[in-house]
Amino acid sequence: MTSVRSALDGLPGQVDPIDGAPDADATVAPSSFEEIEAVLDAASEHHLRTLIWGGGSHQGYGGRLDPVVVLSTANLNRFVDFQPEDLTVTVEAGVLVEDLEAHLEQHGLTAALPETPGTATVGGVVAAGISGWRRARYGPTRERLLEVTLITGDGRKVRGGGRVVKNVTGFDLPRLATGSFGSLGLIGQVCLKLWPLPPAKATVMASDGDAALATAFRPQAVVEMGGSARVFLGGTPEEVEGQASAIGGEVVDGWNWPGELAGEVQWSLRVPPSKVRTAINEVNAKYEYQAALGVGEILIGGPDGDVQALRTWAESVGGALVLVAGPAELYERIDPWGTPPPALSLQKRIVQRFDPVRILNPGRLPGGL
Repeated sequence: MTSVRSALDGLPGQVDPIDGAPDADATVAPSSFEEIEAVLDAASEHHLRTLIWGGGSHQGYGGRLDPVVVLSTANLNRFVDFQPEDLTVTVEAGVLVEDLEAHLEQHGLTAALPETPGTATVGGVVAAGISGWRRARYGPTRERLLEVTLITGDGRKVRGGGRVVKNVTGFDLPRLATGSFGSLGLIGQVCLKLWPLPPAKATVMASDGDAALATAFRPQAVVEMGGSARVFLGGTPEEVEGQASAIGGEVVDGWNWPGELAGEVQWSLRVPPSKVRTAINEVNAKYEYQAALGVGEILIGGPDGDVQALRTWAESVGGALVLVAGPAELYERIDPWGTPPPALSLQKRIVQRFDPVRILNPGRLPGGL
């Protein structure tokens, strides 16, 4: 116990506890890779359960953790490199998505990250594998992550990918790190592919989402909510006007993205794109929902009781029902992920290579990994 107390007292970057984070014996906010390495080296040596904390927006995913150390990325908030001509930007993990997109917008660019991020950080979005509504147009986040630098559970710095748009050499660490929920290491820095913002934007309120999706030419997104849909268009003024006219419905200037679902309990229903309409029929008239047509994800608000029938159906078509947010007691009686994946043993071996002692977010992944 003395050695553990000594290790905690010696951790660099110690700060006051973070609002919303679980209680821990120590909270640290390193400001350099060297400090992160020192923290994780000590945590690994003394087997200290460590929770990585970005903006706190995605802490509802996965199993709950009683940490000894909370490791915050708040002081990893620097813009490292910006190459607008090459359509790339490199930032540290603690940069807020909102701040990054505001900076890029001044240059007519976007990273196409979640459109209503709240307090989400870039590192948190990557670690949770979260994509915005525009992924139907630009692909998921993992497709646009060019390079990642992370610090492993035992304090090693590793880098994968490269700061070029066309990069196919080496081990694909960026894809592996995306959606890893901190199990491989703290994501300290990322390089993202960028896209030009369209000169004109509009939101069309459509009565039939499927018809709108079939009519629109490469829309930014089509999101159905409660039986009606919003079609997000971008392009030249002439292109936007022509598509809006073909779709029909009220036209709103700009992109009017959906807000957060109401309620304490929220789920992500994930199915193949061909099953989205069936999935909507399963939840419509029962729960509040937001469905990304053409993608395969339906966000649901409300159900906190028996969801096994919906989860069983989702898994039978190759999907999943994932708990996104809810009270602690719900996590105690319902597995947040559902049935563990067939590749769980392979995931365990990969995680063990990056975090030999398993101190980083233990138990958060599917199967309690």
